[in-house]
Amino acid sequence: MFRSGAFVADHVEPTADSQVQPNGVDLTLESVLEQVEPGRLGVDGKRIGDREHISLTDGAYALPPGGYVLQYAETITIPEGHVGFLYPRSSLMRNSCMLNTAVWDAGYEGRGEGLLQVHYDVELEPGARVAQLVLGRANHDGVYDGSYQGERVGSTER
Repeated sequence: MFRSGAFVADHVEPTADSQVQPNGVDLTLESVLEQVEPGRLGVDGKRIGDREHISLTDGAYALPPGGYVLQYAETITIPEGHVGFLYPRSSLMRNSCMLNTAVWDAGYEGRGEGLLQVHYDVELEPGARVAQLVLGRANHDGVYDGSYQGERVGSTER
């Protein structure tokens, strides 16, 4: 069962009232990056390819078709007994964009990222609502303690 937006808001910081939806909380755009070097996923580890920040043009990110990494502005904490799912806001899809995300396990804390696929030129302003986080109740063994724990939060920024 998915939790209410008010419940989700208790696990997202900062959160403005306008971000709280009936079934989740909208996450906003902090920055956009472009991967400029290959990464590698192997059996014994991974390497994330180098990425560069995209510059703002007239207060927005002007993005031609391609793939981009979106960094969210909010810190989220997935409480025990829950799993987090992130979905694109329909405004992205209506502008020929798709946001790919991953499951956030119980115990995860950080300021995550998503992969934006742009199929037609689009402009995104920092602070724009781009995704909605929902939390569902879930059984689990243990909590998340992987390499992305605490990503982009305080002194543990990764």
